[in-house]
Amino acid sequence: MINSIVDGISIKLNQVFGDEYDIYSEEIKQGFNEPCFFIAFLRFGQTQIIGPRYFREHFFDIHYFPKSEHEKNIELNEIAEELTDALEYITVNGDLVRGTNLNSEAFDGVLHFFVNYNLFVRKETVQDDEMEGLSVKSGLREGVNS
Repeated sequence: MINSIVDGISIKLNQVFGDEYDIYSEEIKQGFNEPCFFIAFLRFGQTQIIGPRYFREHFFDIHYFPKSEHEKNIELNEIAEELTDALEYITVNGDLVRGTNLNSEAFDGVLHFFVNYNLFVRKETVQDDEMEGLSVKSGLREGVNS
């Protein structure tokens, strides 16, 4: 599921920003092209609700590396606003998933955009084999003293 969410984020970023922005989800090597995004998965949590239903939380930090050298803050502010609108909804395995707790901060010239994608899942349970047949013999024994 985590990789499917990363794919959904990547597809949405490409739809909104286009091919001129590279999108990475693996470690960025030196020499990457700016402007670009890096999708960092932070953590995962799961809580059982009822029976096979679980609530899963997925926490992400999307880094944005700006192109501008002289107006970096202006670019970071604009991208932060665009990401808020763009990542509110993504498609994961054909389903629309809503992002929550969308917030951002700029640190050392890089924008960090935080978003959670939380959803309910149903785990498939393994069915135990049913007994094929059961016979019960009941009755009273004769010759028992009362």
